[in-house]
Order: sequence, then structure tokens, then C-alpha cells
Amino acid sequence: VQLVESGGGLVQPGGSLRLSCAASGFTFSSYKMRWYRQAPGKERELVATITSTGGRINYADSVKGRFTISRDNAKNTVHLQMNSLKPEDTAVYYCNAFSAWGPEYWGQGTQVTVSS
Repeated sequence: VQLVESGGGLVQPGGSLRLSCAASGFTFSSYKMRWYRQAPGKERELVATITSTGGRINYADSVKGRFTISRDNAKNTVHLQMNSLKPEDTAVYYCNAFSAWGPEYWGQGTQVTVSS
């Protein structure tokens, strides 16, 4: 089983990044997918959730209107489009796969730094 995040980096305030998470080794289309983030010295925070079919999406209040989660079950990928980035968005972003009927999986994380 693997969840591999990519797309992180350094961006100026107001900029955009698109994170991707490539999944393998499990039935991706049966899993709810989530993006979490963890800033230094802070607890891990749930950023966005998308159900297995993509029919229901939820966002943390801190990112509503700026971030968009999407998934492609044919390609076993989930994305997080991040616009209007702020310094407080700086964190390590983690991809998570969750199912009520199976184990939970985590990626290794990708660093996002928003700074001028």
C-alpha cells in the first residue's frame, strides 16, 4: 500500500499550489480521502474530505473558498488545489485514506511553505 504526495513547495502569499496524492495497493474507489496538515508545534488539522464517489465534500473553515479537493478514481489520485495561499497555510500536508471497513492509510507528507 502506498500514498505518495507531490506538488508541495515554496510559494508567495496569494499564490497557488496543486497537491496530488497517488494511491496504490488498495481499492482506492472504496475509500474516503482526506487531506490533513500539520504546522510546527501544532496538532494535525483536517483540511478537506471527499467521499469515495466524490459526491460529498467538506472543508475546514480556514480553507473554505480557497481550497478544492477532487479525485479521479480511474487514476487512483486525489488532488488539493490551493489558491490565495496565506502564510498560515504553511505546513506539511498529508494524504489519508479512510474506510469504515478496512485499515487507514497515510502518505509521507509534502511540505508547503507560504512566504515572501
